[in-house]
Amino acid sequence: MNSYLDIAPEVRAALDEGRPVVALESTIISHGMPYPQNVETALNVEKIIRERGAVPATCAVIGGRLKAGLSEAEIEHLGKKGYDVPKASRRDLPVLVARGSDGATTVTTTMMIAHMAGIAVFATGGIGGVHRGAETTMDISADLEELAHTPVMVICAGAKSILDLGLTLEYLETKGVSVIGYGTEELPAFYTRRSGFKVDYRLDTPKQLAEAFRAQRALGYPGGMLVTNPIPEEYSMDKATIDGAIEQALAEAKAQGVHGKETTPFLLAKVKDLTGGDSLASNIRLVYNNAALAAAVAAEL
Repeated sequence: MNSYLDIAPEVRAALDEGRPVVALESTIISHGMPYPQNVETALNVEKIIRERGAVPATCAVIGGRLKAGLSEAEIEHLGKKGYDVPKASRRDLPVLVARGSDGATTVTTTMMIAHMAGIAVFATGGIGGVHRGAETTMDISADLEELAHTPVMVICAGAKSILDLGLTLEYLETKGVSVIGYGTEELPAFYTRRSGFKVDYRLDTPKQLAEAFRAQRALGYPGGMLVTNPIPEEYSMDKATIDGAIEQALAEAKAQGVHGKETTPFLLAKVKDLTGGDSLASNIRLVYNNAALAAAVAAEL
């Protein structure tokens, strides 16, 4: 047990009894949407997981402690503080812990905390990836490296469509990460169901996903598995509309000199404004969809 890790009693009991647990990130709470919608969404995601017989473990850094499972008060705390909570990736954890600070966990750090706690399945919105123009900026999300090293199944709606999806898939292939399409042979593009790029394999049931991950662990692979779950058809956005908003957001980011870890929050906020809030509504629905699938896979495991 890591000396900096606190596992919530509900989560600890479920793990000890062999019941299904699903990890959740906290960046979506503090950086993903405004208060109180962020708190409402986080609590709804936990409710969806519980309704399907699993236990949610929202992860975060609170007062320098790594948390696997948050109370409602802690979720409210992160939601109210919003952007005042630092976005915590792998490089940030040592300083946040040493300072006794709060931190909102990304895909990377949620995977780390989940693995420390013994949680195998993690539901999120979309992963980070290779940013457009990375051939000159070298802007590549730490999420991809974590998937190569940490044995957690990540269920998402694909990579965020603000990224270079082709290069993201190439990078994952180089790192030996299996990219599975749930009921699809095509990589979902977060807001939309299709991207034009193929995944490695298509699997159609939670049982098949669990069997594949179980086999991967039995083979001794060091890394994780990426499951891409398309946004439900009724909430999918028009591809031309979202692509136009992304291009405009990218142009504004370049003009304003936005770079590094500020890039993704800037682009997502700008896309939300340009789509009249439709992208945020789609974001919430795809997270709910991923949580439901993650609970089913955790139950199979």
